[in-house]
Amino acid sequence: MKKFKQKTNSSAKKRFKITGTGKIMRRKTGMRHLLSHRSARTKVCKRGDFEISSSDKEKLTVLIPGLK
Repeated sequence: MKKFKQKTNSSAKKRFKITGTGKIMRRKTGMRHLLSHRSARTKVCKRGDFEISSSDKEKLTVLIPGLK
């Protein structure tokens, strides 16, 4: 019987990046549109990438097969 490779979820591979050390990074929400009424402090806090929580990492192992 032929074994099949598990496919990576397409939406997950667009939303998450895996670093060289194995951390999973994500973007914060709320920075796409309607930014003019938000405070500068809010926009500054949402810049950059952030590591996901350990509980979410367990859920992502189903969506991204390469995670350990």
